[in-house]
Amino acid sequence: MPKVEIKQPIVDEIKGHVEKASSAVLVDYRGLTVEQDTKLRKELREAGVVYKVYKNTLLKRAFEGTDFSQLDVDLEGPSAIAFSYEDATAAARIIANFAKQAKALEIKSGVVEGTYYDAKGMSVIATIPSREELISKLLGSLQSPITNFARVLKQIAEKQGSGAEA
Repeated sequence: MPKVEIKQPIVDEIKGHVEKASSAVLVDYRGLTVEQDTKLRKELREAGVVYKVYKNTLLKRAFEGTDFSQLDVDLEGPSAIAFSYEDATAAARIIANFAKQAKALEIKSGVVEGTYYDAKGMSVIATIPSREELISKLLGSLQSPITNFARVLKQIAEKQGSGAEA
């Protein structure tokens, strides 16, 4: 069986991830222990992120003609890639938090919603809260003035009610 026939299903698998992904984070995983790698994979899987190790040549072939081809410049040495489908910042956030404990894990670069970011850019992306957190903060800030206004009205009504009795 020719090598192309063996590698084509892997390239097709990567293309499938690329088509659905809103972001991808490229990492250097050298130096991680098996225990650390297992823990990282578990955290990413629970967040709905696909984390795989592929050959760089297969990644380049699958990235051709997509926004993710911008990652080709960083495809040197051992590389793992994490694809996020729904929450574009999830992979970067989880990997950056995990890298604080496992110093061997290093973010190389990433593409978030079509835009390429280097390692420094990805560290900034990692600080962005999830969509759900941002929505809850927005709703909290919208609700706060209304709640305070209702409290003031209640206090005025109570004050007028107690003043009428006296």
